[in-house]
Amino acid sequence: MMPMPEKGQPFTYAQYMMLDEDVRYEVIDGQVFNMSPAPTPKHQAVQRELLVEFATYLRGKECTVFGAPIDVCLAERDDPEQIREWVEPDLVVVCDKNKIREKRIVGVPDLVVEIISKSTVRKDKIVKFHRYERAGVKEYWIVDPMNETIDVYVLEEGRFRHQGMYVRDDTIPVRMFPGFVIELKNVFAEEE
Repeated sequence: MMPMPEKGQPFTYAQYMMLDEDVRYEVIDGQVFNMSPAPTPKHQAVQRELLVEFATYLRGKECTVFGAPIDVCLAERDDPEQIREWVEPDLVVVCDKNKIREKRIVGVPDLVVEIISKSTVRKDKIVKFHRYERAGVKEYWIVDPMNETIDVYVLEEGRFRHQGMYVRDDTIPVRMFPGFVIELKNVFAEEE
């Protein structure tokens, strides 16, 4: 196994791919983020239900949904030696099939969902928020499974605009797919 580079040294996607498969990192604006600890059962349940909702709606359509773990390289280049930034969102929707590679997504997804936890709240609400905004993600959802809320942001004139906070009893419209709504009581269903 290859060791992590020294602090302050660039870390490329090629180096990352040489690490053990169970080692997972994100690199955003040059900062390395460890992807542990593993998500909680509640986090996994919410991710699963959102994935089912999107996958069912998108079946047979141009766009595709992917759930974590999947690497997303926000830059358009696909040379692992040149890639110095990648993220691993909880859910992504990609409408350009050319961005889908064998082992990763290369380019900006159309919609990104991050499910926060105590260890990721700052990264998801600040670091990733600004990075996704700069990258041009059209729609960004921040899901809080403990409080059963979803904040939706839509890109307008290069800035995320808050579309609203939705709670367990709400129906949430997916802005990029007119007519597609998700009943949050299904997403935040109590586990039996």
